[in-house]
Amino acid sequence: MNIRPFRAVRPTREDAALVASVPYDVVDTAEAKALAAGNDKSFLHVSRPEIDLPPGTDCSSDAAYAQARKALDSLVARGVLVQDDKPRFYAYRQKMGAHSQTGIVAVFDSQDYLAGVLKQHEKTRRDKEDDRTRHIEVLKAHTGPAFLTYRPDPAIDAIVREACRAEPLYDFTAPDGIVHTVWEIGEPGGCMADELQELFARIDAAYIADGHHRSAAAARYAQAHGFAGESRWFLAVAFPADQLRILPYNRLVADLNGMDKDAFLARVRERFAVGGDAAARSRRCRMYVGGEWLELGWDVPKNADVVASLDVSHLQENLLAPILGIGDPRTDMRISFMGGIRGDDALAAKVDCGEAAVAFAMQPVTVDEMMAIADAGAIMPPKSTWFEPKLRSGLFVHAV
Repeated sequence: MNIRPFRAVRPTREDAALVASVPYDVVDTAEAKALAAGNDKSFLHVSRPEIDLPPGTDCSSDAAYAQARKALDSLVARGVLVQDDKPRFYAYRQKMGAHSQTGIVAVFDSQDYLAGVLKQHEKTRRDKEDDRTRHIEVLKAHTGPAFLTYRPDPAIDAIVREACRAEPLYDFTAPDGIVHTVWEIGEPGGCMADELQELFARIDAAYIADGHHRSAAAARYAQAHGFAGESRWFLAVAFPADQLRILPYNRLVADLNGMDKDAFLARVRERFAVGGDAAARSRRCRMYVGGEWLELGWDVPKNADVVASLDVSHLQENLLAPILGIGDPRTDMRISFMGGIRGDDALAAKVDCGEAAVAFAMQPVTVDEMMAIADAGAIMPPKSTWFEPKLRSGLFVHAV
């Protein structure tokens, strides 16, 4: 696997906390506008440019892309973002409560993505790829890093530990309580950086944990530009798999497919153990309907493959599709999804206020399951994994 240091466009030490923003795809327009209110240095002005345009402006319109470029140019012109003089690698640590993870910030080879060295576990949607490709084309930059993982390597771990002994470039606590700390990895062009490249060259595969559309768009951009110069390389942060934490990705369905609660539960009991009976089953999730939480249990067939064994797959094939009529969760507007970071109360609130009729609180997929599915060349059901904490946008921009 090929990685390279790069000349990052990044905030000054004084502005880092003001610039850093949540990823573009975890907030809607209203949420982005509220987060950026009163802060003209927030990177949300670049990643969600419609917040600075008239209400109702399409976030995929020509005006939105032009506004994103204008916002990025403004941050550079004002000296909020400055480009490094030499290519560098970085170590990026995030601490969320007791959990800590430290990744390597670099640019990765789009040809490795196309060759399957960077493995996928989700399908991408063409419209979302189009949006991210256009974003790169107009801004001439990768503005949000992909989130990668790889099987741990003690030698790489040792380099990162050594880098993290130095004075950090950035060290701040975001409004959501997550601590973000960044260090340079060795001197530009030094032996530590060379060793890191050599060690990654021995890694057979890495896995896209989050950022499938960003990775696909980067590869499309690289192909369109003949893999020339910086177009070949895209921005990512790679974490050892033993440091990652996956939270559940929960489901909400708008109605009970024409049934009342009793009729619905009768159908569910035909396929699942419910309530106290669920405890004896090997796999379980919880369902909130009609003001109460109920546990659902089932056993995975011995001959089930790695995808069919996932809880989200079993729920889809045995409840969402046959009982609630959700044929394709990628396109059916009756189903929505909520990251496990929001907790059970947020799920129940959606049902209690009438925005949904039933909610399902899932168990999280493991990192080993995710990698096994990618290794098999298989695809997870949509919205199977929610990685937390999320990478901040704006701390690193890769100019192409």
